[in-house]
Amino acid sequence: YSKLNMPPMSNTTDFIVHDKQDNVGVVVVEKTPENQECTGWVMEDDSTIKIKANTSIPLGHKIALQDFKTGDTIIKYGYDIGKVVQDIKKGDPVHVHNVKTKKW
Repeated sequence: YSKLNMPPMSNTTDFIVHDKQDNVGVVVVEKTPENQECTGWVMEDDSTIKIKANTSIPLGHKIALQDFKTGDTIIKYGYDIGKVVQDIKKGDPVHVHNVKTKKW
């Protein structure tokens, strides 16, 4: 266990999800290859989920855990981080090209 009292991530973990209510995960490998089935670790309950990456997604970018329509809300780390401005399919990258802040 690390200093944060979290179990070590498996070397097969491609993305992490902090809270079960999150609808995106954060990629923790250099990049996900297109059409790869990726494994996600849900920190809240130490479970795993599988999502097929539709395209290559770089380290630190988000992967959609569900389909989104324009106007939907993105939840990351248990918080509303913005609104969808372009439809997103489960397994697509979620980044500045399809999500914007609600403040502007």
